[in-house]
Amino acid sequence: MTTHAKIGFIGLGIMGGAISNNLLKAGHQVIGYDVSPSAIEQFVANGGQIAKSPLEVANATPFIFTSLPTEKVVREVFTGKEGICHSELPNVVMELSTMPLTLKMDMFAAMQDVNKFFMDCPVSGTGAQAITGDLIVFASGHKEAFESVKDVFPSMSKSNYYLGECGNGSKMKYLANLLVGIHNAAAGEVFALAGKAGMNLDDVYEVLKDSAGGSKMFAIRGPLMVNDQYDQITATVNTFMKDLSIISKFAADLNCPTPLFDTTHQLYYSSLNQGYGEADTAVVCKVLEQMAGVKR
Repeated sequence: MTTHAKIGFIGLGIMGGAISNNLLKAGHQVIGYDVSPSAIEQFVANGGQIAKSPLEVANATPFIFTSLPTEKVVREVFTGKEGICHSELPNVVMELSTMPLTLKMDMFAAMQDVNKFFMDCPVSGTGAQAITGDLIVFASGHKEAFESVKDVFPSMSKSNYYLGECGNGSKMKYLANLLVGIHNAAAGEVFALAGKAGMNLDDVYEVLKDSAGGSKMFAIRGPLMVNDQYDQITATVNTFMKDLSIISKFAADLNCPTPLFDTTHQLYYSSLNQGYGEADTAVVCKVLEQMAGVKR
């Protein structure tokens, strides 16, 4: 891939919109596709070119990123009537979404059957981190395919790792999101306890973010918890619940206990059932405050 390449991008939501914008800022020509008019409008405003289908994207460039919301959409984008598998080019596709391992392997096989390369490349980071390029790419798949696209990763991430055979990227992402779920809930528990104790939450944040007990999630979502403001979306509860369910099944299939994860999972269920599905996942703090009788 050349320094300033022509790149396809399918899925221009919170993550995809931010990543594609960083590719544009880095000087790449980006041709994109999404079903959302607002996502398309923003992408065009950022300087992107719009295609009418995933197939049109795949026929315009061999190098494509996908960032997609559901299993159904992934299958449609890759193997549907207007899907990537029907393109005329030997595409290399970097699939960034967090999805079940079985789905990733199905798409790997479907692409391989038509002499194309599927790279399982989930990213670690929130929507806010995607805006600043503060992402980590967990790349897996054919080594030669990785070598052909690796030069573009610095345009949208702070680091990338090649992890071997297809599927290893997703496995690493499950481990990362297990930690994210626990650390996010732990941050919420700290602020609920601090509020119950009558402490100044700004002080709690400033002192603890750089302490031994600090974490990336505490640093990123702490301000949302301090301000009791959960409409500045880094990841919605609805989206994260999908990820948590994937992790639960992954662990269950391996008969591996995850007691801390299982406990925090219940807090996200509570957030969902209290109507916070479209709020940022930091809203677990509000749920814990309600449990503790803390009033703002």
